[in-house]
Amino acid sequence: MADESNAAPVAAPVATDAEVKAPTAKRQRSPRSQKAASEPAQSKTPAAKRRGYSEQEKSEKLRLIETQVGEGGTLKDAIKRAGISEQTYYHWKAAAKPAESKGTKSTKPIPVGDELADLVQLEQENQRLRKRLAEKLRAENAELRKRLGLE
Repeated sequence: MADESNAAPVAAPVATDAEVKAPTAKRQRSPRSQKAASEPAQSKTPAAKRRGYSEQEKSEKLRLIETQVGEGGTLKDAIKRAGISEQTYYHWKAAAKPAESKGTKSTKPIPVGDELADLVQLEQENQRLRKRLAEKLRAENAELRKRLGLE
């Protein structure tokens, strides 16, 4: 009979263990989307189409910029008004020069509106003055040697 009295308390803990061990319902995940690598590369939509300018349009824009700079405007403002980037302007300007003049120094005068024109003129004048100074120093040195009897 002792077994009957022990049956009641044992049944209660078994019931609580069953409640604790009962599996909780897991949330269902939505199916994963396919990765881009599995799709063919050609199915992607291309980025915005690049605008290409004809050679005539390029030269017209370059002339427009040069005239605006020559009239006293800044280079940046002129480039903005033309509707191109600074990088594009310098790329077009470099491409407009003939290939043979890229490697050699040009003795042609630089257009008045160019910001580097003054610097180039000063460099040329500096070279001329250095040559003149070297000639004078050589002449004075030779005269001094004659006076001292070193020659």
